[in-house]
Amino acid sequence: MSTHHPRLTAVPITGDLLRGAIELERTEHGVLPHRLPARARAQNTDGQLAMAESQPSGVRLVLRTRATVVELDTLPTKRAYVGAPPRPDGVYDLLVDGRLQGQAVVTGGNTLTIDMTTGAAEVRPGPPGTLRFGGLSADLKDIEIWLPHNETTELIALRTDAPVEPAPYRGRAVWLHHGSSISHGSDAASPTTTWPALAAALGGVELVSLGFAGSALLDPFTARALRDTPADRISVKIGINLVNADLMRLRAFTPAVHGFLDTIREGHPTTPLLVVSPILCPIHEDTPGPSAPDHSALSEGKLIFRAAGDPAETAAGKLTLNTIRDELARIVEQRAVEDPNLHHLDGRALYGEADFAELPLPDALHPDAATHRRIGERFAKLAFHTGGPLVVAGE
Repeated sequence: MSTHHPRLTAVPITGDLLRGAIELERTEHGVLPHRLPARARAQNTDGQLAMAESQPSGVRLVLRTRATVVELDTLPTKRAYVGAPPRPDGVYDLLVDGRLQGQAVVTGGNTLTIDMTTGAAEVRPGPPGTLRFGGLSADLKDIEIWLPHNETTELIALRTDAPVEPAPYRGRAVWLHHGSSISHGSDAASPTTTWPALAAALGGVELVSLGFAGSALLDPFTARALRDTPADRISVKIGINLVNADLMRLRAFTPAVHGFLDTIREGHPTTPLLVVSPILCPIHEDTPGPSAPDHSALSEGKLIFRAAGDPAETAAGKLTLNTIRDELARIVEQRAVEDPNLHHLDGRALYGEADFAELPLPDALHPDAATHRRIGERFAKLAFHTGGPLVVAGE
C-alpha cells in the first residue's frame, strides 16, 4: 500500500457517506458494502449470487468537502476464468458536482479463479492498494467515488486534506432496479457507464442497483429486499438468467413471477413498478438453456456462449426468451386491471434486431460498452421522460 500524504486526515467510512448499498459489513480490514441484507445472504447457498451481491455495482462514496486530495485504501477481489483472457482491473470513477473528473484502478488484491467447465473456484489472497485523486478545486463541492461495479471491494481507509460531511440529498427520486448481469454492468467500461447508471443520470434519479450477475432468478429473499428498500420508482428485469440456468419450466415461472411481484407490492403498494422483459439475445430467442461456454472458443482464448438446450423441448415448458416475453406481457396486463401503477416494457425496445446487426453481443450474451450506453439512453427516454411509466404524476 502506498504511503499517504502527511497532511491528509483519516475520515471514518460510515453508512451516511455511501449510497447504493443495502448494508455494510464490518470486516477485519474495514467495511464491505453489500447489495443484499444479511438475512437474504444467510438464506443464499449459491456462490455466484454471493459474489455478485458483494460487487458494488451502483455503490458510491458521496462527500461534500473542500478537499483538493482524496485517498482511498481498498482490498479488491478480482475475477479470473480458467482458459479465458485476463480481465481488466476494475475502474473507480470520480465525479465532481456530477461531472466525471478522473478515473483510477487499484492493482493487487485477492484473485478469485473460476473454472467454468467444473464450477470450481479458488481464492488467492493479495495485498490492498491505494487510489489517489489530487489537484481538485478547493471550492466547496460534492464528490462521488463510484466503486468498481465488477470487483468485490472492501473499503479500508479514506483520507482527505479538508473536512468532509455527507453530501446532501437533492430531492431526487430513488430508483430501485433489479436485473441480471446486464443490469449489473457486464462489459460496461466503468461504474458510471453501466446502463442503469447512465439511465439514472439522464433521468435525474438516485440509483439503487440490485442487478446481480447470473442471479436474477426470482428468489424470494431478493423480492423481500426489494420490498424493504425505500424507493420512489421500481423496475425489475426478468428472464435471461432463468434461461441461462435452465432453472424452471413455464408452470413454475408464472406463479413465481406473481409471487415476486406480490412481495414487492407488500412494501410498495402504489409505487410505479415497471416489469422489463429480456433484450434481444439471438442464441436464446427460441432455444432454451442452459447457456454454456463454447469450449472450442475457450481453447483459442475467447469466451463465447452458446445455447445448450433443444428447441423441441419448449413444447414441454422449457423457457425461451420469446416464451418469457409473451408470459410477462400477459401477467402484467392481467395484474394491471387492479394495479394501475404496474407497467410493462418489451426489452427489445432497448436492444433489438437492428441494434444486434450494428452492435452484436461480443460473447453472444452480454452487451459491450457502446451497447450499455444505448440501452441506458433508451431506458431513460422510455421510462423517465414525459409520459414514461416511471414518471410520477405532477412531475
